[in-house]
Amino acid sequence: MNTTTATAPGKIILVGEHAVVYGRPAIAVPVWEQVAQATIAPGAAGAGCTIVAPDINRRIVLAAAGADEPLAVVTRLTLAQLQVAENPDWQIEVRSQLPVASGLGSGAALSAALVRAIYSHCDHVIDVAQVSTLVYASERLYHGTPSGIDNTVIAYGMPVWFVKGQPPIIFTPGHSFTLAIADSGIRAPTKESVADVRRAWQRDPAQYEAWFDEIGALVQQARSAIEQGDLAELGQLFNQNHALLSKLDVSNAAIDRLVSAARQAGAWGAKVSGGGRGGNVIALIDPLHAAAITAALQAAGARNVIITTVAA
Repeated sequence: MNTTTATAPGKIILVGEHAVVYGRPAIAVPVWEQVAQATIAPGAAGAGCTIVAPDINRRIVLAAAGADEPLAVVTRLTLAQLQVAENPDWQIEVRSQLPVASGLGSGAALSAALVRAIYSHCDHVIDVAQVSTLVYASERLYHGTPSGIDNTVIAYGMPVWFVKGQPPIIFTPGHSFTLAIADSGIRAPTKESVADVRRAWQRDPAQYEAWFDEIGALVQQARSAIEQGDLAELGQLFNQNHALLSKLDVSNAAIDRLVSAARQAGAWGAKVSGGGRGGNVIALIDPLHAAAITAALQAAGARNVIITTVAA
């Protein structure tokens, strides 16, 4: 068999994180500027399947991997779904440009690239909904109680309106918009922040449900703003969402410095994105101000800034 390569994008949540775990809507978009890649090549006869991840110095022998190894789990599930040999003689290499624990969906992107590569290598047409379902299995290992939004937007590779337990809705912005994505340099696993919010919700469900309701209403408004191309309104909704996420205790001083720097440099709005307590800040910007806002974010401590445009 020939060598097969597949890629998957990163993702960023625009609005609705954390509340989405509790049934409220969220909006997410793919980030194609940084991708994960999986390459499958024939291995030695009888050697079985090995997954190599040079970026993190990992080598996974499929036959020996436990049920807590996400890449092995998603590989086994995909092979079973396609009804092919459960331990083929393959050498799989996975690589990613996405930083780990930064809110860009690095785990889901690696799994999605792997699933797509297996589908292609086995000459099966890729079923996007099934890719999302398979990747979700690995997300449960990465994040504990994930909403499912990461695997959905990364599998579909398009902007999505997402409500847990409902089919995703792909939609198109009324006007292209540009984001600056600033990496705080702080690695903060989503699994931990999601678990902490859940414990706080269990202690005070009435207060947290009220905050989740506010976030849900805000996401509804954000969808209208995106579909109408009202970027000034969307920016204000970013700011409001950040204030609510701060109440959930998923921001911190380093994140707030980046948010303030982006706003002061001319962004329409800025907020933490994803699990929080680190990872990324996103700012809604005029492309003409990209250089100035990038410089301001770097001066405020950003390790890296990605500029991405979501096309209408």
